[in-house]
Amino acid sequence: MSDAEPTAGRPVDWDASSYDSLADPQEEWSREVLARLELRGDESVLDAGCGSGRVTRLLIDRLPEGKVVAVDASPSMVEMVRGVLRPQDEALLANLTELELTEPVDAIFSNATFHWVLDHDRLFQRLYASLRAGGQLEAQCGGEGNVAEFVRAIEAMSGDERFAPYLRGTLQPWKFAGVGETEVRLERAGFASVRLWLERKRFEPRDPRGYLRASGLASHLDRLPENLHEEFVDAITGSMPRPLVLEYVRLNISARRP
Repeated sequence: MSDAEPTAGRPVDWDASSYDSLADPQEEWSREVLARLELRGDESVLDAGCGSGRVTRLLIDRLPEGKVVAVDASPSMVEMVRGVLRPQDEALLANLTELELTEPVDAIFSNATFHWVLDHDRLFQRLYASLRAGGQLEAQCGGEGNVAEFVRAIEAMSGDERFAPYLRGTLQPWKFAGVGETEVRLERAGFASVRLWLERKRFEPRDPRGYLRASGLASHLDRLPENLHEEFVDAITGSMPRPLVLEYVRLNISARRP
């Protein structure tokens, strides 16, 4: 459920345990995506951005005779997902834009990951190359307008003199793409039977600070010195309505390799 692309010149690792304990909405929403996969149970499936493995467990349940290839760019996530894999499954540490599999898979599943990858053209090219002919891609990620109020709060902090030297001039670590641009990129990569739609979800975290630290703020905190972490989280949470309700927009992706 994460694919930490390089920001500020180096890859960002995640706190896998913290993320795992707070990933309830991602697991809940992933079930809808998993249900779209047409599986007999003996296929090989790429879990693209496997995160801590909470959703990988659900995918394994769909593949009693099959194989999961779990990929993430975060070393701590890959280490944690190994704990849920079976002997026939595989865990790989890799950025999805640089993914090279020894054998193509029958299907690709991804949940809450693609928005952490900035180069979607390269992303879909590598996913296409990783998929067998006729193979299915089913994914959901942050889409256009995702957590807009939260994004505005973070952008405002780039002008705060406490944080500006560390945040100003750097790209945001996410790409919330729209339907039209994603359709063009998928078809340019070679995918067919493309279906895309946006879906709104609302979530009120029980532990707002912990949830934001472990998910949306992880890459920003990585840029800041340790002594500013709590101050930054205070500034973000203090600038947002209470109780904190995040307005998610999810981009659903369904496509096939001809």
